[in-house]
Parts: sequence; C-alpha cells; structure tokens
Amino acid sequence: MTMANYIQQHKSHFNFKQFVQLALQEDVGDGDHSALATIPANNKSKCRLLVKENEIIAGIEAAKEIFKLIDSNFKFKALLKDGDAVKVGDVAFLIEGNTRHLLTAERLVLNVMQRMSGIATKTHYLQSLCKGTKAKVIDTRKTTPNFRFFEKWAVVIGGGANHRYGLYDMIMIKDNHIDFAGGIIEAIDATHLYLKTTK
Repeated sequence: MTMANYIQQHKSHFNFKQFVQLALQEDVGDGDHSALATIPANNKSKCRLLVKENEIIAGIEAAKEIFKLIDSNFKFKALLKDGDAVKVGDVAFLIEGNTRHLLTAERLVLNVMQRMSGIATKTHYLQSLCKGTKAKVIDTRKTTPNFRFFEKWAVVIGGGANHRYGLYDMIMIKDNHIDFAGGIIEAIDATHLYLKTTK
C-alpha cells in the first residue's frame, strides 16, 4: 500500500506535516547549532542511505515526504521501494541539497525508517510462518504514542494487516471491561444498549 493510499485511509486521525513539525521542534529547537557553527549556509551535499542489515525495508516514501517538508528544493531519488527485501550494502535512496537542511532531516528520517523497517521485517517473518494457511498476522493498538501511523503502516508493508486503528473504530470487550461492568453478561448487555442508543 502506498503512503498516499494509507494517508487517505487514515487522514482524519493523522497529520503528517504536524508530526514532522513536532519532531523537529523536539530535536532541533531554535537551531542545530553544531551545523550552524561549522557548515556554510549555502553548502550543498549529496548523500545516500546505505542498508546495514538484511531486512524488509520500510519508510522510503515517508522519508521522501519528510525531506520535501523540510526543504522543497531537495532532489530525492528512490532506488528501492517499501516492502523490498534488502541486504547489507544496498542503497535505498539518494538525496541532494542544502547540507544544513540534510543534517536537520537525517535523524528524523533514520528514526522513522529504522523503526518501520524493524516492524516490517518482523511482520514478514511471522507471516512467512503462516505460509500454507489462511492465517494473517494482525497488529494491535498498543503502539508508541504519536507513532501509530508509521507502526501500523509498517505492518502492512511487511505483509500483515491492521486490526482496529484506535478505540473509536471497533468495540472489543476485554477483561478490564468485564471486571468494571460486573461480569461478562453485564458487559454484553451494556454494549447492546449502548449500540442501540448511539445509532
């Protein structure tokens, strides 16, 4: 599934631009003073993302969008695509532009891609164990706060599927609901009443 499709599917629950802004605010603050002190303002560089583990790569489309938001003048060329099986030494993409801006984007891009690739790789492995069956690996909503979009997207890239995206899109009665409701019968009866009165 492409990023555009995944964003379209979950656009009411995730703001990509806001995510990037908050991440940069957290990491860069009022400026990357190391880069500002050592690199001329107009310096330009070419970089590549070198794969350092055998894995299922994920987050290339996310990286492209992050770079675009940070500096629309960046030149980005993807050499691989999300979901590809990669090996040590492969180059995922090339990026060219203002050096200071590249350094600003670098850590956020790597953090997103490393986490997504780890999840996609594990999902792919688990799904491979189900080969020959109709079983599908699905995720939960027990995700890292403010990173759910990327973690659930990585599951899809790895060949799994999303279960419920949040508390708002499915009722799932668990032990804590049963305990607080006073028992399984009470929890189910209360749920039926809730559904009748909220339609």
